[in-house]
Amino acid sequence: MKDRMSSLDTKGETSNLEEDEVEELHDISESLHFLSRVQASMSWLKARLNWLQEGDANTKFFHGVMSSRRRCNAIQLPNVNDVQIEGVHNIRGAVWNHFYSHFKAVTIERPEVEDLHFLMLSVNEATSLVRPFTLEEVKAAIWNCDSFKSPGPDGISIGFIKQFWPELKVDFMRFINEFHRNGKLTKGTNATFISFIPKVASPQRLNDYRPISLVGCMYKVLAKVLASRLRYVIIIVVSDS
Repeated sequence: MKDRMSSLDTKGETSNLEEDEVEELHDISESLHFLSRVQASMSWLKARLNWLQEGDANTKFFHGVMSSRRRCNAIQLPNVNDVQIEGVHNIRGAVWNHFYSHFKAVTIERPEVEDLHFLMLSVNEATSLVRPFTLEEVKAAIWNCDSFKSPGPDGISIGFIKQFWPELKVDFMRFINEFHRNGKLTKGTNATFISFIPKVASPQRLNDYRPISLVGCMYKVLAKVLASRLRYVIIIVVSDS
């Protein structure tokens, strides 16, 4: 069903659909929405059954699981220079100072590049980098992303975009085309959540955590589209050595 819907969408981007094809596209879209709601209802019923079996009707089991996960994710009493830090504000300050020292900019002397000879792109190759974005390459970038990655500040996963691509593609292309025209990102597009992942089973020090950045889905898709274009020309200007 999804393959048929995708083929009709692809055909509609290059030519006008027949009346029966438009009607078929609407029927498929409605069927997919119905199946999605059925799947969500079944998931809710399974979760409810789990609560009834493991806990009671007032979601005691559910809250117990969430509390346990919260305790596992919390950073409690870390050791900094063999000193145990207590309190929310003290731990927050210790975390800030530790990772700020790792990521702050350092002034160093960089090598000169004036006398170096660089390979250059042809006019056609350079033009291919700045041509308007197409719906096909944006869709390919989205489908190249993992559907179940943790969402960024916008709270939306890539799987959600894939599921409702027919409804979201117009807004996505509006965002992509606006970036192409202005060369600027809308404020907040590249906002990022920084989360800490334990590198060991029982982290005790701040070095036992690895920071990861959770970016919004729109920024991630735009970065993938740009990277896909660079992939075809970077081998021309960067030598193997």
